[in-house]
Amino acid sequence: MKTNIKMQAVSRQGNSAWNEDSLLVNDNLHLYGVIDGATSLEPYRGVGGETGGYLAAQSIAKSIREMSQDNVEHQHSPQDLLLQANQQLRTEMLAAGVDVTRKEQLWGACAVIVRVHKTFVEYAHSGDCMLIAVYEDDTIRIITRDQLEVVDRPTRQLWAQGVASGLTSRDDLWELVKPQIHAGRALMNTPNGYSVLNGEPELADYMEFGRISRTQLKSLLLFSDGLVAPQRELSLEEEFKQIVSRVTSMGLDNYIEWLIQVEEADPDCLQFPRVKKSDDKTAIYLEF
Repeated sequence: MKTNIKMQAVSRQGNSAWNEDSLLVNDNLHLYGVIDGATSLEPYRGVGGETGGYLAAQSIAKSIREMSQDNVEHQHSPQDLLLQANQQLRTEMLAAGVDVTRKEQLWGACAVIVRVHKTFVEYAHSGDCMLIAVYEDDTIRIITRDQLEVVDRPTRQLWAQGVASGLTSRDDLWELVKPQIHAGRALMNTPNGYSVLNGEPELADYMEFGRISRTQLKSLLLFSDGLVAPQRELSLEEEFKQIVSRVTSMGLDNYIEWLIQVEEADPDCLQFPRVKKSDDKTAIYLEF
C-alpha cells in the first residue's frame, strides 16, 4: 500500500474584509482539514476588528493543532477533534461575552478533516465543507453531503426573484434575503437543518464521521463551499464532480484563478444568484 502523499493546499480570501477560512495541515500525522467560518448575524468584532467567522475558524484550527501533537501512538479520532474544538469555541465565546443561548450571536464554522492511514482514511464533517474521493478507474465518489443546501437554495431562489423583479442593488437584494438567512441560522444543529461548529453541544447529534478504505484510492479533495462555481446549471452532485474533474486537469491554483474570473464577470451577483461576489476559497488536494 502506498504511503507517500502529494499535497496541494490553497486558501484565498474572497471580497470580504477577513478570510474566514482556515487550513489544517500536519504531514507528520497525515492530518488535513478545511474550516469555513460563518460570521454571527448580530455583528461581533474582536480587539483587532476580527469577525466571529474568522475567530471561529482560527479557534477550531488552533484547538485541533494543539490536540494533535506529533504523538502517533495517542491520537484523537477526527470526530473527537471536532467535538473538542467545538467545546473550546463555546468557552471562547463565553469569555468574549457572547450570549450562547441566542443562535444569532454565535460564531460558527463548517469543517471537514481527514486522517490518512496506511489502509484507510478517517474523516469527520460538519456543514457544507466537502470531501470527495477519486479512484484508480477515475470513479468520483462524493463522501460528504452539503448539509447547508437545504437553506442556501431558498436564499438563491429568493435572490433570483429579486433580480427578476427589477432589483439591481446588492444592498437591496441583501435586505430581501436577510429574513431567509435568519430563518436558516435558526436551524443550526437541529433535525430540520444542518450541523455546524458553533459551540452548541447538539453538534454531536448532527455531525457526520466515518472511514473509507484506501483500496484503489487515487486522490482526495477537501474544500470549502467557495470552490463551487456560481453558475449552478447542473445538479449539486454534478457540480461537485465537475470541480474534481477541473482540479484534476487544471490543478488547484489554476482552477481557483478560473473561478475568480467567472465571479469577476458578474460582480453584482445578478446573473448568478449568490450573497457575495466572491467567497473565501480553501482546499486541499491529496494524491496517493
